[in-house]
Order: sequence, then structure tokens, then C-alpha cells
Amino acid sequence: MPNFVRVAGASDLKPGENKVVNVNGTEVALFNVDGEFFATTNTCPHRGGPLGEGMLDSDVVTCPWHGWRFNVKTGVSPVVPTAKVPTYQVKVEGDDVMVAV
Repeated sequence: MPNFVRVAGASDLKPGENKVVNVNGTEVALFNVDGEFFATTNTCPHRGGPLGEGMLDSDVVTCPWHGWRFNVKTGVSPVVPTAKVPTYQVKVEGDDVMVAV
């Protein structure tokens, strides 16, 4: 059973926003897609760009360094389906957004 760590308040991130959070020493990109939260690794597999600082369009984040795109729900690139980033389980309890480690 995964251990969940509080990373933010639900009100800290408006729909369409994202940010980098720390989960027990690991940088994770946290996204709010229409009120639902998702988390991926913060590291783009192309050149290590910070996905949590990228532009979120619906449920797709674009890496700010070289434009690689990933669906934040699945981790899969809509452009190159073989390109994928790890995702993390997220749950909301009250106002606490929690990510599994």
C-alpha cells in the first residue's frame, strides 16, 4: 500500500495551473486539470527539462526547454506514444493534495 505525502492545499493550485513539489526529496510536477489533480516526474526524458514549469493545455504539459509534450493523466506523449514519463497516484483529502511515494 502506498504511503501518501501532503504536497499542497487544493486551493493552492487553480484549474490549469501546475507547480513543482517535493515528495520526500524527489521533485514531482503537480497539475490541476479542471479541479482534478495529477502528478508526474518533474524531469522530461528528452534533456531533463522541468515539466512542472511547463505550459499546461487541458491535460497536456509542454516542457519549457524543448517543447516535448506529455499527457499528465497517463504520462504518454500525444506526439510520440513510445515516449512516456512516470506518473504518481494522487488523492485529495479535505484541502490536502497528497502524492503516493
